[in-house]
Amino acid sequence: MAVCCDLEADINGEETFLVNKKIICSYSGRLSKLLGKSTGANRNKVIFHDFPGGAENFELMARFCYNNGEIDVNPSNISLLYSAAEFMEMNDSVSGNCNLLEKTKKCVEEIGYWTWSDLLVALKHCQDFQQVATSSGILEKCLDSIVGRLAITSEASPCASTSSPDSSGFRLSCDTRSTESFKNSFSRANWWFEDLSVLSPDLIEMLVKAMVSRKYNHAIIGRFLFYYQKSKFFTVSSDEKCKVLEVVIDMLYTLDPSSVPFKSLFGILRVVLGLNISKSGRNKLESMIGSQMDQATLDTLLIPSPNGTSYLYDVNLVLRFIKAFLHGGGWRSSPTRMKKVASLMDLYIAEVAPDPLLRSSKFLALVVSLPDSARDCWDELYHAMDVYLEVHAGLSEEEKLKICCALNYEKLSSDACIHLSRNTNFPSKPAVQALVSQQLKLKNLLQGTKNTKPDTDSPRKVSETRGKAKKGEGSEQIVLHSGKLDVSADNENLREHLQGMQWRVIELEKLCKKMQNQMAKLMKSKVSTHSTARSLPRLCS
Repeated sequence: MAVCCDLEADINGEETFLVNKKIICSYSGRLSKLLGKSTGANRNKVIFHDFPGGAENFELMARFCYNNGEIDVNPSNISLLYSAAEFMEMNDSVSGNCNLLEKTKKCVEEIGYWTWSDLLVALKHCQDFQQVATSSGILEKCLDSIVGRLAITSEASPCASTSSPDSSGFRLSCDTRSTESFKNSFSRANWWFEDLSVLSPDLIEMLVKAMVSRKYNHAIIGRFLFYYQKSKFFTVSSDEKCKVLEVVIDMLYTLDPSSVPFKSLFGILRVVLGLNISKSGRNKLESMIGSQMDQATLDTLLIPSPNGTSYLYDVNLVLRFIKAFLHGGGWRSSPTRMKKVASLMDLYIAEVAPDPLLRSSKFLALVVSLPDSARDCWDELYHAMDVYLEVHAGLSEEEKLKICCALNYEKLSSDACIHLSRNTNFPSKPAVQALVSQQLKLKNLLQGTKNTKPDTDSPRKVSETRGKAKKGEGSEQIVLHSGKLDVSADNENLREHLQGMQWRVIELEKLCKKMQNQMAKLMKSKVSTHSTARSLPRLCS
């Protein structure tokens, strides 16, 4: 006998179904109440604008009704049936037949006993109907079950592929022997990477958050996120790549920085440079890279400048890295990290200095990006400045002086000071300052040497030695310039004056070395003999 189709159901404007009113109403409390209240022609037609899962799910629900409440509830349809049962209020059947809502709830409660393959199937269907799966709570339960199993087998991996539910699915129960057998069937920590890389970025975000809340190994999570990013980029569009990157960066940002490899972060950065991701994502990535700046190399920092800019390398990006490094504060407890970054920046500045299009303000920003204490010696920076000033000979005197003012003359070696005094690329004032600084250092060194008492038993002889030094027996007098320097004086006279000072510095260096050698011999002689009859050696010949 043919079934009378006396009800027209319009589902979300997608499709219209002709169904038997009596059969459907016997299972759906909502439909029974809706049709009982309607009058006239509308009694034979219903319109749903928000039916969960759309026409496909309505058809699935109708089959349940037409089969006298018999249907196979499985991982591929449980989220749809559960949401349909709730929407249609199928919890109290008029005919006394099976309750669909109760049946799906019971299946959901048994998720913990599903095979791994069943969980994967359920997750894939959840992402196709994410809103339905989220509202029903099934998505959350699937993810919890997935993470729970990963937590148990965090150091394991399946021996065979888990893609096939028939061949390699496994069940997890509360039985201890079952759990041990489950754990012993794996050998690698990344066995699940390929299985879960098919999930959408939104589900990956939910998955990682659940793993972090369960205190899952951050290093393994990080490796999975890098794997996920690479695997997704083979199949998705440019817009989808941006979404993948933003989710991966956001999730990496929640992990322990020490568990995120610097090299992998830079790999993501090179991909990001070619895409238009959000500013927030860029900032987080740059912050993570900057916090590990001491692990960078010169090659990694030499990133070409963005399109539309004239200079060769992306100097602004490196400055942001340095800012993130200093903001992190980890270098305070480890001065070695700061020294590493300073050495790296010296190499970088020397590399970008010959760029004829690099503005002086950017070059100066690089020079002063680290605190003065980061460097024990400023020779490398001086040579980089020398190259920059030579290439940018057209800079104004004011611009040159700004750059030179950033130089710490007290941390220049004697050779660098001498080179600076002859260097025509530098303005006159810095050259004089370098020599004055060098003479101050020599004066302090000589005074320290003279204040040393090599032989307390012979004060007279020490006095004689100091007297000879005071008379100038070896050109040990120090020429110290104080007060304001008239840098506007005649250039030729100033050059002659600088040459004279340069000669004096050379002589003082020789004298200092000679005095140090003499003092060393004196101290050695004092240790070997206690005789006070010997005269003190001459310090100057």
